[in-house]
Amino acid sequence: MSNDLDKPRQGIQSIEVGARLLRALANSGRPTMLRDLAKDAGMPAAKAHRYLVSFVRMGLVEQDPASSRYALGPFALELGLACLGRLDPVRIAGPILDELCEAIQETVALAVWGNRGPTIVRLAEPPGPINVTLRAGTVLPLTTSATGRAFSAFLRSPALKRIADDEMKSLAAATPGLTLAELKRDFEASQSEAKENGVGRASGSLSPGVNGFSAPVFDYTGEMVAAVTTLGAVGHLDSRVDSAPITALKGAAEQLSSLLGHAATPL
Repeated sequence: MSNDLDKPRQGIQSIEVGARLLRALANSGRPTMLRDLAKDAGMPAAKAHRYLVSFVRMGLVEQDPASSRYALGPFALELGLACLGRLDPVRIAGPILDELCEAIQETVALAVWGNRGPTIVRLAEPPGPINVTLRAGTVLPLTTSATGRAFSAFLRSPALKRIADDEMKSLAAATPGLTLAELKRDFEASQSEAKENGVGRASGSLSPGVNGFSAPVFDYTGEMVAAVTTLGAVGHLDSRVDSAPITALKGAAEQLSSLLGHAATPL
């Protein structure tokens, strides 16, 4: 017996055709002439003009009377903002984390910025022995964890410096022979490395013999809103920033950023 859900559903072809113009406008990023829009949408200019007249009436498109160029209109902005307002990085990240975990066979996590610093909110763990004890709600150190170093390099927050200074003062006081100046130099070097490579890196900060890497996730405003982190045993998780697992990690963070409306730019 056939299932109605498996059958192709009928739609309104003219709407789908007109949507090509809206996509062309969105991709152009600037007011565009009719002939260029028509070319990008793959239709004759006369046909494109009829669609644009209707879109202008609806507020989806607006036309500059002086230049005759077209751009997305106020109703398109309303739709976009309504969609962006529903985006939840924690919910959206679930399938991406599961896929990454399966691909690299290491523990992966999503962290967001909480009241006390980088906080784990979601985990995906591979089958077999767990090398790292990490749970949702864990607050990670800002200066010595891979996740913290990713946030310190890419997040704009007035609380960052205070938290980092407090951590380094406490660590220097508790570790004989380790000076605050040395810690600050190491922290600044880790920030520069993270910005250069697009990923924070640390070794042994959570458990001895464990490598950690963390890549930033950005939203549609360009602000860092989360970090995708992986942890694995030294010798098992390749520590090179250009290795296959870390490339996959950065790809997962970029995928999540794209779903949150971020336009990819070189880090």
